[in-house]
Amino acid sequence: MSLKKQDIERFKKRLEEQRAQMNQLVRGATEEVKDTDQSKGYSQHQADEGTDDFNRTVSLEVTSKEFDILKQIDRALQKIEDGTYGVCDITEEEIPIARLEAIPYATMTVKAQEKLEKGLL
Repeated sequence: MSLKKQDIERFKKRLEEQRAQMNQLVRGATEEVKDTDQSKGYSQHQADEGTDDFNRTVSLEVTSKEFDILKQIDRALQKIEDGTYGVCDITEEEIPIARLEAIPYATMTVKAQEKLEKGLL
C-alpha cells in the first residue's frame, strides 16, 4: 500500500520538526564542549579536569549520534523530494507505515536494516 499524499506531508512536517530539534541539540552540545575547553586550567583540581574530560567525551559521542540521526533525517527528506519516501533503499520494498510512524527517518525495512547491521550487505 503506497503512502497517500497527506501521509507524506505529515511525515515531512515531523521530519522537519525533528531536524530542527536535532540541530539545536548538536549546536548546544558543541557549544558546551567549546565552553569547557575555554575554562580548562583555571584553578581547577586535577580530578575536576578528569571529570571535565570525561563529560566532554560523552558530549562528543552524543553529538556524533545526533549528527548521524540528522543525516538520516536529511536523507528521508531528500527521498520525499525524489518521490521515493517509504521505499527501502536496499530492497526497494515498501517500508511498513508502522515503522515510519515509529521512525519517520527510516529508509530501510527492518529486514534490510538487520542485514546491514550484521554486515551481510
